Amino acid sequence: MQNFTTKIVNLMKSEGLYASQGGPIILSQIENEYQNVEKAFGEDGPPYVSWAAEMAVGLQTGVPWCMCKQDDAPDPVINACNGLRCGETFTGPNSPNKPSIWTENWTSFYQVYGQNATLRSAEDMAYHVALFIARKNGTFINYYMYHGGTNFGRTAAEYMITSYYDQAPLDEYGLIRQPKWGHLKELHEAVKLCSETILSVFPSMQSLGEQQEAYVFSGDSGACAAFLVNMDNTKSVVVQFQNSSYELPRKSISILPDCKTVAFNTAKVSTQFNTRITIPAIKFDAAEKWEQFEEVIPQFDATTLRSDVLLEHMNTTKDVSDYLWYTSSIQQDSMEQQSTLSVKSLGHVLHAFVNGEHVGSLHGRFRNTAFTLEGAVSLNEGTNNISLLSATVGLPDSGSFLERRALGVESVIIQDSKEAKNITNLSWGYQVGLLGEKLQIYSLEESKSVNWSSLGSSQPLTWYKSVFDAPKGDDPVALNLGSMGKGEAWVNGQSIGRYWVSFRTLAGIPSQTWYHVPRSFLQPGDNLLVLFEEETGNPLDITVDTISVTKPSLRKLV
Repeated sequence: MQNFTTKIVNLMKSEGLYASQGGPIILSQIENEYQNVEKAFGEDGPPYVSWAAEMAVGLQTGVPWCMCKQDDAPDPVINACNGLRCGETFTGPNSPNKPSIWTENWTSFYQVYGQNATLRSAEDMAYHVALFIARKNGTFINYYMYHGGTNFGRTAAEYMITSYYDQAPLDEYGLIRQPKWGHLKELHEAVKLCSETILSVFPSMQSLGEQQEAYVFSGDSGACAAFLVNMDNTKSVVVQFQNSSYELPRKSISILPDCKTVAFNTAKVSTQFNTRITIPAIKFDAAEKWEQFEEVIPQFDATTLRSDVLLEHMNTTKDVSDYLWYTSSIQQDSMEQQSTLSVKSLGHVLHAFVNGEHVGSLHGRFRNTAFTLEGAVSLNEGTNNISLLSATVGLPDSGSFLERRALGVESVIIQDSKEAKNITNLSWGYQVGLLGEKLQIYSLEESKSVNWSSLGSSQPLTWYKSVFDAPKGDDPVALNLGSMGKGEAWVNGQSIGRYWVSFRTLAGIPSQTWYHVPRSFLQPGDNLLVLFEEETGNPLDITVDTISVTKPSLRKLV
């Protein structure tokens, strides 16, 4: 860790990027929310915090260091707040010489498959920013995220969708999401009007009612600024402040840069609303537009990696692929029509095949990854091949002792009419990744390395290929994969990420349907589109869409 941190700091120094060198970096962070897991490490936790702080400060960047969600951050490292309501939850600086800073103001929250997006209103964000400044003497607020993004390739964490913080003021595509963007802009314009006053003195608090407060910044120079707070979430109130009356809407804060005139109220949204729209630009609705290649299901005899125990998934794939094949074979004295295959998996996804026939598929879910797949199988007399495709959907990214996490197949039992055969400790053969991945058939050149066939009936583990021209104009571009199941998509060899449309929310809708294709990935014509579909999606209904926003409207959308 010290080697890595030192390397990054030296890179920044070499480019003159720290404020002490005249550059733009005013603050650095060491560790992240370690306090959340510190107790799990017992007596080793606190010494590590001290070591990390001392190590970072010793690199002499000339700018402050902070630790987020670390109440006991050692001097001179600043303890900072992350969360939705730091004006309410932050314990404050642990030393009088440290500023009060909010390093992650969550504008939404990361989304996982099977869950809905977290929606946070512009009014709520503005209220808690103003409250942090007033009540906690906050001098720094960083939005996480202000601009949404895309987890291209396989970079999304465990069960996380490909889109990231799309509900931010600037969405995944960089489009302005109103009224969030405009309302926050007006908030910070109001704060800037009184920033010199706020930074020069500590506020005094005056009670204006049972759930109403005034935070007043009044300096020797005569400058005065006030934040009038109504914490009542049920009704508006009229308060008296410095011989004047002020109406405060429910759960709102009014900012008075001169202690007289209201420049901004967090609940009064003057910014007009807009809506994001998608317009299909390219269709793939004819069978002749597609070619397909069926992924080869490996058998035990064809594998070279062998073990007499079931290997843990992540430690075997080493993150070079989401996929790991577990293969074995069993001998059967006679044909058996009524057998049941039972596979216990620690996650995330499993597709089971016996003698090349699909037996079934199953998956876990976020923070409940384990499951047991059971399926009816017919066993032949003689050799029967068992092929189990285990798949991860991102890697675990938080919590203690990550090195002890385990995924993949844990046990395999075949129950026939006579007995239950535990084949867990048979000899197993392994194949890391898919044949299509190994051959890179998603790339412009290597897509020619296999024999593609005409589009046929939908089968699990199928690669699909097509070409398309870039949509005209400059609007952002996305693939509508609403007709597909689960897999990954590539455009001109660039992975636009995993998709998992079949994993629905409780309302029965996909967690994500549109998948961002940056225009930088595209050429004017003959763009190669390749998908690997684990399930039985329908590529004929895929479209390439353009993304835009409507003209602002005063109508509030529900």
